[in-house]
Amino acid sequence: MAKKTNGKQKSMEETLWDSANKLRGTVESSEYKHVVLGLIFLKFVSDKFVTRREEMIAAGEQDFLEMQEFYASKNVFFLPEESRWSYIIENAKQDDIALKIDTALHTIEKNNPTLKGALPDNYFSRLNMDVSKLSALLDTINNIDTLADKQQDIVGRVYEYFLSKFAIAEGKGKGEFYTPKSIVNLIAEMIEPYKGVIYDPACGSGGMFVQSMKFIESHHGNKKEVSIYGQEYTSTTYKLAKMNLAIRGIAANFGGKPADTFGNDQHKDLKADFIMANPPFNQKDWRAADELTDDPRWAGYETPPTSNANYAWILNMVSKLSQNGVAGFILANGSLSGGGEEYKIRKQLIENNLVEAICVLPQNMFYTTNISVTLWIINNNKRERVVEHPDDTRNYRNREDEILFMDLRELGEPFEKKYIQFNQEDHIKKIAATYHDWQQNPDFEDVPEYCYGATKEEVAKKDYSLVPSKYIEFVNRDENIDFDTKMKTLQTEFADLLKQEEQSKEDLLKVFSNLGYKLDLS
Repeated sequence: MAKKTNGKQKSMEETLWDSANKLRGTVESSEYKHVVLGLIFLKFVSDKFVTRREEMIAAGEQDFLEMQEFYASKNVFFLPEESRWSYIIENAKQDDIALKIDTALHTIEKNNPTLKGALPDNYFSRLNMDVSKLSALLDTINNIDTLADKQQDIVGRVYEYFLSKFAIAEGKGKGEFYTPKSIVNLIAEMIEPYKGVIYDPACGSGGMFVQSMKFIESHHGNKKEVSIYGQEYTSTTYKLAKMNLAIRGIAANFGGKPADTFGNDQHKDLKADFIMANPPFNQKDWRAADELTDDPRWAGYETPPTSNANYAWILNMVSKLSQNGVAGFILANGSLSGGGEEYKIRKQLIENNLVEAICVLPQNMFYTTNISVTLWIINNNKRERVVEHPDDTRNYRNREDEILFMDLRELGEPFEKKYIQFNQEDHIKKIAATYHDWQQNPDFEDVPEYCYGATKEEVAKKDYSLVPSKYIEFVNRDENIDFDTKMKTLQTEFADLLKQEEQSKEDLLKVFSNLGYKLDLS
């Protein structure tokens, strides 16, 4: 992967992004991500095909060059002549190049059953793109040697870069298919998906699965001991997920078609050892008032309200957990408190000893919303930890009646100017180490303004609220003051004071920064 060597030279990803942006005007940003990622996929599978073909020639196997089995045995997709990248480049300047690309993708899918439903269908022809701009993009992608570095997942990294950039470009309310990589890494480091079945009920472009595989590789596990199941509602995102995993040689079961997890569950009998998810936040009208009222996924609990699907997602995941299953998922902070059916479900989850950890994340981690959100850890067996990795010699405490609360809002570092991310060394490892220390260490100590291990009795006294600030000790904080509300009030008061006194915003920001607070005066 090319990297910046000075302030002027662009990385390969940036160059490719700039080239893709030239499609603006004739193609919407929500559309051209599929153009770019489809072409990257086509280039990658072609490079692998050519490499395998050269190996066969070197081995004196010329008679088998057109036999699909000799490619499939090496996890390589067989490409007929009209589907090869060389053919596309030869015709890049032709007026019918879009049709030729569609034909190439269709032929690849037809000849490789594992790609069924994964590739764009007559996509390029329907977009009516400017031929010169499409040709320029083809030339840029042609300069990428996707197999140049055997130690680097070049195409995978391009996919991650583009998916994040598209999510940013599409802005608030769109791009829900992408979960920032640092959050996915954090979930993987906490629940440690070494072995078994991994499930994501709202899998988007498949990022949870990709990072799970990377976690297994980095911890010297065996990817063959993991099975992947997912479901995605949006057709184009469903295709992205299948492509995203196909380029990495990761087998997955996404169900027979894109479908609504609640209305058309593609994995009704599944029991997962690990669940990783970032379902839509505060999804409204997810079911009609008279539908799914007796769904087996809510057995033993209240039926989730039609006004918000947060607890429907939780109960769907709880119903899918194996006997010792663990789930890590993201939800909006509103799910931590509140009344009605949500209160009754939350109380029952706590009484059933399922909630293991609640971690509030910083603001501005997501490209689609600037709100602070929460990472939940649900553990179906907090009493006895089942070790899934031969190198894991840790002893685990019985934390059945306890919940770990963590406030992570002051962690993170700037990313893409206005976003926050966790880095691996300073943040993700620290958070995961705290969580695992709490699981194992009988002498675990709470840390003011960071973490607190609460008993179920303490949570019951707080009327089953899972808001971490109700448990974590804050320095000089009155027990009855709502810290967040107080800070918002102070911000308003100081903003008004600025208008009266004409003080410098920069001076006030520095004062609050020195006190450890981030003040928003916009």
